[in-house]
Amino acid sequence: MSRQMTRIEMVMADVKAKIATVTYASGSRLPSVRAAASSMGFSPSTIVTAYERLEAEGVIYARAGSGFYVAEVSKSRALAAVRPNLDREVDPLWVSRQSLETPNDALKPGCGWLPADWLYEAGIRRGLRRVARGDVAMISDYATPLGLPALRQLLVRRMAGLGIEAKPTQVMLTESGTQAIDLICRLLLSAGDTVFVDDPCYFNFHALLRAHQVTVIGVPFNQDGPDTAAFEQLLHAHQPRLYITNAAIHNPTGATLTPASAYRVLQLAQAAGTYIIEDDIFADFETTPAPRLAALDGLSAVFYIGSFSKTLSASLRCGYIAAPPDYIEPLLDLKIATGFGGGQLAAAVILSALSDSGYHKHMNALYHRLALMRAQVLRRLAAVGITPWLVPQAGMFLWCRLPEGQSASLLANHCMTHGVVLAPGSVFSQADDADSFMRFNVAQSTDPRVFEVLGQALAVSKLNDTRYDDT
Repeated sequence: MSRQMTRIEMVMADVKAKIATVTYASGSRLPSVRAAASSMGFSPSTIVTAYERLEAEGVIYARAGSGFYVAEVSKSRALAAVRPNLDREVDPLWVSRQSLETPNDALKPGCGWLPADWLYEAGIRRGLRRVARGDVAMISDYATPLGLPALRQLLVRRMAGLGIEAKPTQVMLTESGTQAIDLICRLLLSAGDTVFVDDPCYFNFHALLRAHQVTVIGVPFNQDGPDTAAFEQLLHAHQPRLYITNAAIHNPTGATLTPASAYRVLQLAQAAGTYIIEDDIFADFETTPAPRLAALDGLSAVFYIGSFSKTLSASLRCGYIAAPPDYIEPLLDLKIATGFGGGQLAAAVILSALSDSGYHKHMNALYHRLALMRAQVLRRLAAVGITPWLVPQAGMFLWCRLPEGQSASLLANHCMTHGVVLAPGSVFSQADDADSFMRFNVAQSTDPRVFEVLGQALAVSKLNDTRYDDT
């Protein structure tokens, strides 16, 4: 359930709304503290606090002995600050930028996270209260380089349940799953190296690897995992230094690695001397555990990573790496060099939430909720001619094929102008037919307007194609 605004927040929202509608014009004086308190029925201290917070945000400013005034910022400038760049080229960062920059009330079926009210809010709030009552060092000091020992011990126990044997000294906490991958890439890669990724794969892999100035090769991904025959051929042809893949539920396809594919991929990678990063960020969405490359390899040449942004909170930045023993020390050096000690507040809250007796109940309810929405979204997509490449058994994503002749990137741009953020296939893959696919997040597709806008865009595109053919 969403939290109700405090009185201070209500005052702030009222002032901001009146500035946006030019009820309070730039440079105009706000009602006095006494007048505002009287009109809103709040205490003067509430108004003073709200005005001071607005001043700290730069929305208003104070004149000694005169009162508070609206800052000299035009309405058009203020609105421009929250609008996404609609002219941006559709590239691997397009979906992330559009999803993060659009207002919270925008429709985001293309984003990669759950709505806030689908996450474990109760457990996070309990964790915040528990940590706030604890040792002051937990909310003020740097963490040790490896990170909070109790959370690392919990992670070791969780990994053991997946067949991955690791010691707490092999586990290092990071600020996110992305930072975990970045640190490993900094350690293993040099400019010009070759890196394999799944095709399609999580689009930020492409963006991150671009920053490392390496050559990226896509390995075709099937419904049971990587195409092992293609993987073998590509290994011989390109001799990659690293292969980055998903464990458990694959992003964007929702496919699951089979034991036969897992054994063959690991066998081929070991023979080629190729390291593997196994990203297991969706582990807790599984209903039936899939094989883990890290378990089969014994953390010899596989780096196993994860984070908690998908099930607990994207605001609490915390990820982890379980690494081969010889690589922990250089990873620690890189972590300190690029981020110093890191924090421990997020790790402490996450430890509390994962240890909370209500977490498993929350996840069980989430499995059921996602299954219901998956079925509903599939029906709505079928009504506009969009079909799934695979119907996954778990997770939040559907990887779908568009009607013949439709361009996912053009549809995404069209829908963006109507406040709907989509995820076109071209950001996940470099394959020739990638623009015929789209990834949908079923948890973010609950609003019927998503399909109204999408249906209209498909109709407009079809109409334009017909007119072109007629000419």
